[in-house]
Order: sequence, then C-alpha cells, then structure tokens
Amino acid sequence: MLEYKFDTQLLLEGESLSEDAVHDYITANIPGDCLLAVGDENLLKLHFHTNVPWKVLEYCASLGEIYDVVVENMQRQEEGLKG
Repeated sequence: MLEYKFDTQLLLEGESLSEDAVHDYITANIPGDCLLAVGDENLLKLHFHTNVPWKVLEYCASLGEIYDVVVENMQRQEEGLKG
C-alpha cells in the first residue's frame, strides 16, 4: 500500500511565480512527497504525490491558470489496473 497514492502533475501559468514559494507552501500545508516545482516566474511545472490532489489544484489555481492537469492513482497502477 502506498502512503501517497495520487501522482499530481500540472502546469501553472501566472505572473511573478516563485518556485521556492510554491515549494515551501505545499511542503508546509499539503501532506505528500516527491515534490518538484520547476520553471520561471511565468510558468511552473509541478509534480507531487499526495492523497489530497484537490488541495494542490486549489492552491495552484489561486496563483494563476492551471492546465495540462494529470492526476493518476498509483495504487491502482501498482495493482495492474488502469490508474
């Protein structure tokens, strides 16, 4: 059984985005692991494993426009099912 079962990925477009600020907020407020937030002040790619992907989406949507959103259930994938 995985501790965090949802692989959450998205692109975040906005103004004055900060990789460090996004990383620090998610680390402090949303349980999970394998966090990557990379890009520049106008576009960030985010990758995060969590059990509450909607919190990631809500937070990122408050910073700008989110798109190319992917949420996959890694537990199902591990069991050989469609994720």
